[in-house]
Amino acid sequence: MDTIRLTRKLVDIDSTTGDEAAVGAALYDELYSLGYSVHKMPVAHGRFNVQATCDGGRPELVFSTHIDTVPPFIPSSEDEANIYGRGTCDAKGIIAAQIAACERLKRQGMAVGMLFLVGEERDSLGAKVANEQPLGNRFLINGEPTENKIALASKGALRVEVKASGRMAHSAYPDLGESAIDKLLDALAGLRRMDLPEDPDVGPCTVNIGVLEGGRAPNVIADHARAQLLYRLIGPSEELRRRIVECLGGRAVADFVLDIPFSRLRTVPGVETMVAAFTTDIPALTHWGEPVLLGPGSIHVAHTEREYISKKQLAEAVDLYCKVAEQLINAD
Repeated sequence: MDTIRLTRKLVDIDSTTGDEAAVGAALYDELYSLGYSVHKMPVAHGRFNVQATCDGGRPELVFSTHIDTVPPFIPSSEDEANIYGRGTCDAKGIIAAQIAACERLKRQGMAVGMLFLVGEERDSLGAKVANEQPLGNRFLINGEPTENKIALASKGALRVEVKASGRMAHSAYPDLGESAIDKLLDALAGLRRMDLPEDPDVGPCTVNIGVLEGGRAPNVIADHARAQLLYRLIGPSEELRRRIVECLGGRAVADFVLDIPFSRLRTVPGVETMVAAFTTDIPALTHWGEPVLLGPGSIHVAHTEREYISKKQLAEAVDLYCKVAEQLINAD
């Protein structure tokens, strides 16, 4: 099959998270035309995952990735070396490579399937729904842009909302008020100074202050302020949560709004390894077999205005997916 054609076809359908129905329908039609037993798995608000098996039976191994993208929609283009557009590497090129790999493995008589999911870029809702409807497969190859290296681990994510409260006053008389912004800035300074754990194989836990807001006007002492932080986890979050609360010391309060666990993953001999500093659907797919994380494209260009995938790497991914699938199925 033509992976370049399919990648561009999928990229040219806007599937920003929450609006995946059109690309899901196109995938359903594509897989049905190739002779798979295809199922639309309802998620919410007209959205659905797409599940496919070779004969409707239980697969040994399932390929999976997500069909949603971050905004904005960017249609496809190409040159001699690359395909460009939103979702080329994250993760529509991966979808094309996985379908091509399944086509080859199917001809070899191997029991494989596919699971394409909505919502990964926001809350992994599609994966959470799918986890309640497993097929009983032994292995899961999840696709994310890892430059065709197999991930030995995927960092988790802890999203924290830090809030401070104060008392309004005229800015000419700051002693009559209590600045929530001053409290928040002091609290954030403490968090930035806090030592974070490191792992010799995985690297450091990191933090990003992504949103900072508060106050009402330059001439008003701020009565409210908040920040949103994201920690990339290299282990369990419990001790880090405790230290964050201790560091804030009453200057602000912390709400832990998202906690995606850190994952150590299976590798395959002969395939170069890497550490994924990003999160995936894998922690939400605990009932879908032992996971492997692998895919073409670079995470460094995902979510950018010039997202692309190398045509050479896309073709190599098909061979690599087949090689890893055969080793996994035949290993045990």
